[in-house]
Amino acid sequence: MKKIISTTESICPVCLRRIAAQRVAETDGIYMEKTCPEHGDFRVLLWRGSEQTYRNWERQKQQPAEHYCHTHVEKGCPYDCGFCEDHLQQICCVLLEVTQRCNLHCPVCFASAGGPSVDPTLEAIGRWYDELMKAGGPFNIQLSGGEPTMRNDLADIIRLGKEKGFTYFQLNTNGLRIAEEYDYLQELVQAGLRNVFLQFDGLTEHPYEVLRGKPLLEKKKAAIENCRKAKVGLTLVPTVAPGVNDNQVGDILNFALEHMPVVRGVHFQPVSYFGRCDLEQNEQRITIPDMLHYMETQTGGIMKASDFLGGGAENSYCSFHGNFMRMPDGTIKSIKSDTTGCCCTSSKQSREFVAKRWSAAPVLTTAQESSCCCGTAESAVRESSCCNGTACAESQENTCCSSTPQPSLFDVFLERMENYTLAVSGMLFQDAWNFDLERVKSCYLCEFSPQMKIVPFCAYNLSSISGETLYRGK
Repeated sequence: MKKIISTTESICPVCLRRIAAQRVAETDGIYMEKTCPEHGDFRVLLWRGSEQTYRNWERQKQQPAEHYCHTHVEKGCPYDCGFCEDHLQQICCVLLEVTQRCNLHCPVCFASAGGPSVDPTLEAIGRWYDELMKAGGPFNIQLSGGEPTMRNDLADIIRLGKEKGFTYFQLNTNGLRIAEEYDYLQELVQAGLRNVFLQFDGLTEHPYEVLRGKPLLEKKKAAIENCRKAKVGLTLVPTVAPGVNDNQVGDILNFALEHMPVVRGVHFQPVSYFGRCDLEQNEQRITIPDMLHYMETQTGGIMKASDFLGGGAENSYCSFHGNFMRMPDGTIKSIKSDTTGCCCTSSKQSREFVAKRWSAAPVLTTAQESSCCCGTAESAVRESSCCNGTACAESQENTCCSSTPQPSLFDVFLERMENYTLAVSGMLFQDAWNFDLERVKSCYLCEFSPQMKIVPFCAYNLSSISGETLYRGK
């Protein structure tokens, strides 16, 4: 038995026409149903679970105090993006596609990258920066493509952005060049790169062979090692596909925990069926409850479904967020509060959170390296004193075995917050089947188009069954 719980608008996967849609609750989950008068009925799973769990996931968000519009409404959403006056959120992150060239030809690629193209000039990119500042910047900048490291002048692009007033630069990369050319990565970091957003699909070669077309695991590990040496923040970004690597979610999280503090976060992206996608669309899609289930069961309960929240700045059904601290005894503690968790309710808070949590950890201090006689500050926290839990002998004048002053427990805790906290998140991008205009209107992750328009990521990359697009390539 099914029940209509709400209505929205979507698009036809065949012709991209805007059509009415319903969210329908059934015994196993929430579905979107819609009908195109020309191409018939469509139905897709949105949420695996009960209507109550679906409703409980929604969070209240702040409406932006200011709103920047670059285009007027003529045809209506999603055809007037840029932003238009109907958009309900400010911008957090903007992707700049600095090249369409690539050193891979992945079977799954939202940008359909790798074909013949001409890179935008530095002068053109400077105009992009200027336009973004007029639109309410500075925003967090994601240097993307194609593969942005195909450009030898990527450091110049970062330096130019800093001159224009932008402060956070993230590199979206497959990691091949930074794995092989440490000096290139070091130049990017010196120019102002703060985070490497590394495509990382699993701990065996199978996901890379399916999703990327070749084995790449050792290259990924080499890229991570170079990021550690270069002291730049690193976020692992797995594309999760049904039957490909959905059984490796826990392995990826455990790997990230083992490689803190160079690894600052894991950002899961369940596969969406747009752009170049050789995978057959799976009727039982990966939903937010599926990802929460994978994380809890595959980590043995180290990370629980209840540790995560839905998006606060963006639409709640677009994402999930949680933060975890590795304690001195090796246990993992969930941190969920308005001040330390990713509980952002505005784009400004989200920009600040990403810049803080995904950038490199602060330089290790004496308090973290060898402050107590047992050799680590972790022991000091665990024992609340010296290595045996008591003050040292009178012969050592009731001080710790080390002659250096000891950090307070609070100081060590704050340093652990900076160095041993892992941000775990995920974004469920929309395609032509589950496209929901309510979600699009709250988007804060955008692409900057060659037409100088700021377009929500899912609208920009939307493609029909035949490959027709609204924005990309036009």
